[in-house]
Amino acid sequence: MKKFLEIAKIVSTHGIRGEVRCQYYCDSADVLCEFDRLYLGKDKACVQVERAFVQKNTVVLKIEGIDSIEEAQKLIGRFLFIDREDAELPPDVYFIQDIIGLTVKDFDSGIIYGKISDVYQNGASDVYSIKKSDGTELLFPYIDEVVRKIDIDGGEMLITPLPGLFEDYDED
Repeated sequence: MKKFLEIAKIVSTHGIRGEVRCQYYCDSADVLCEFDRLYLGKDKACVQVERAFVQKNTVVLKIEGIDSIEEAQKLIGRFLFIDREDAELPPDVYFIQDIIGLTVKDFDSGIIYGKISDVYQNGASDVYSIKKSDGTELLFPYIDEVVRKIDIDGGEMLITPLPGLFEDYDED
């Protein structure tokens, strides 16, 4: 599991005092605003957040030591990360980055469907994409009736597909 998880990308400046506007990659903008410490760029340099607030579906951050628009402009396009140790997740809640790559097996038969290749967050439940070995895609909802067990350490997810969900599935 990765120690640092991508949480946002700096997309523009905000004002003239060194604030930056960020596109967030977490459940909500408020989640990003909760962190006092983030990690910047490829080298994951630790930065302190002086203040953060939500504005127009983005997060505006004031990073300690960045005090002018010129300094802020140099950060555009860089990614922000969190240390997974700084995040508190409730039981049975996982980071998407930990879900992607899990092997998906049938709970009853042990048939391997493929690996999770993407997670779509839309509507009432997430939708997981499985990439089969032939490159085709299978989709299933993350609901209790389908997802029976997630074993991050073991690298697998056990599911019981709803009737007709994978009716065109052929074992490879």
